[in-house]
Amino acid sequence: MAPIPTVVDRETWQKELDALRIREKAATRELDAIAAQRRALPAVELPEYTLTAEDGSAVSLADVFDGASQLITYHHMWTDGNEWQCPGCTGVTSQYTRTDFLGNWDARMVVITNGPMDEILAYKKRVGNRMTWYSSAGSDFGTDVGAPPGGGFAYNTFVRDGEKVYHVWQTGSRGAEQVSYTFGLLDVLPYGRQEQWQDVPDGWPQGPTYSRWASSKQFAEWYGENAS
Repeated sequence: MAPIPTVVDRETWQKELDALRIREKAATRELDAIAAQRRALPAVELPEYTLTAEDGSAVSLADVFDGASQLITYHHMWTDGNEWQCPGCTGVTSQYTRTDFLGNWDARMVVITNGPMDEILAYKKRVGNRMTWYSSAGSDFGTDVGAPPGGGFAYNTFVRDGEKVYHVWQTGSRGAEQVSYTFGLLDVLPYGRQEQWQDVPDGWPQGPTYSRWASSKQFAEWYGENAS
């Protein structure tokens, strides 16, 4: 059985919470400053890329905006022919089931991967993914935005002016945590992520990093075409 945090009276608890709030507010202000610096980033004009839409048609990167002026892409790791793709990518994109609200900010979010569209559609159905996907197979787009074939995942943002598209921001690794609610929820839990690298009180449950992460097969069982 996992341990219980030290039990105190409410006045003592409130003092500890107030002390933590000072650091939380400082972190919020720092995140605001980081976001301001991100908004001030310069941009790189991109060449024309040809991608494949879910209906099999060839589309330009500008077409992917679907009329919006801003675009967020998640580049999903992919290995051709695999029944199960990257569990981290499968998990994080399963969160984004309702992104239509971005339209109020003149923006859109999509998934792009280097795989072939027939395999993408089969996998999307298998794991119950609801995002709109595009394939960058046969294009340099993935390589140019930090997610080459056989490489890792990446988040990127772009702005569009007519048919011209400009690359603005990119992140991967732990930089992606800010746009995934998984880690935000885990970090407010009493026991946190329960991974051995974290600083926790003695006796708190911990295990190897990634050991609690769900597999792609589990996501399929929860959300996929054969989910109960």
